[in-house]
Amino acid sequence: MNAITRIDSVKERVGAAEWEARVKLAATYRLAARLRWTDHIYTHFSVRVPGPDRHFLINPYGLAFDEITASSLVKVDIDGTLLDDPTGLGINRAGYVIHSAIHGAREHTHAVLHTHTTAGIGVSAQRDGLLMISQHATRFHKRLAYHDYEGIALDLDEQQRLVADIGEHDALILRNHGLLTSGRNIEEAFYNLYYLERACAAQLAAQSGGAALHILPEAVAEKAARAFEDAVVQGRHHSHWDAYLRQLERDDPGFAR
Repeated sequence: MNAITRIDSVKERVGAAEWEARVKLAATYRLAARLRWTDHIYTHFSVRVPGPDRHFLINPYGLAFDEITASSLVKVDIDGTLLDDPTGLGINRAGYVIHSAIHGAREHTHAVLHTHTTAGIGVSAQRDGLLMISQHATRFHKRLAYHDYEGIALDLDEQQRLVADIGEHDALILRNHGLLTSGRNIEEAFYNLYYLERACAAQLAAQSGGAALHILPEAVAEKAARAFEDAVVQGRHHSHWDAYLRQLERDDPGFAR
């Protein structure tokens, strides 16, 4: 472990609610590494710091996802000021542009996850986007938005179009780019990303066989989508998260320092 990842714990100088948010976000990065959802150092997850201020936590630009700890996360305000940067690495500008746009525009959104996986990029490049060909895909029947690629997200004027495109949805395909999910908490955003990543992987697998695809009828896809929504109301996303967290705590507990 090098000097950058061997930083002092910030637990004693942040509130209990912020520390909990830090631990959950660090766990999400470690889980993404285990699930092979990373693009090395180039994508980003964020969570809003509990409280009245629009501050959020995001990864330092330069650490791999399996190096992220609760104490290494950077605290940023909605205007891009780095309020707490324990590693001194700063943050990815594109990460700030994307995440601050959504955190700033949506009061109910507390977590935003963005990936560049092979499956996500593959489906994002397809004209028809996500197809209703799997149970995983039905999670997003009429509940998925698209945003056209404008180049690397470095310009603040893209934020208004990004926010307009995602609307009230919690899942977005960034065309020719990747995937983005959000939620009222880490657990919900992670649950959404899990299903979207799996749906995209299933689509590419089905297409690779070369046979004609069976598209689910609208009524069936909507029935399944509503069942997924009911599962969220019942807290199924928390059970999903808790099971993954137990696995992580057994095998890779270093995230919580």
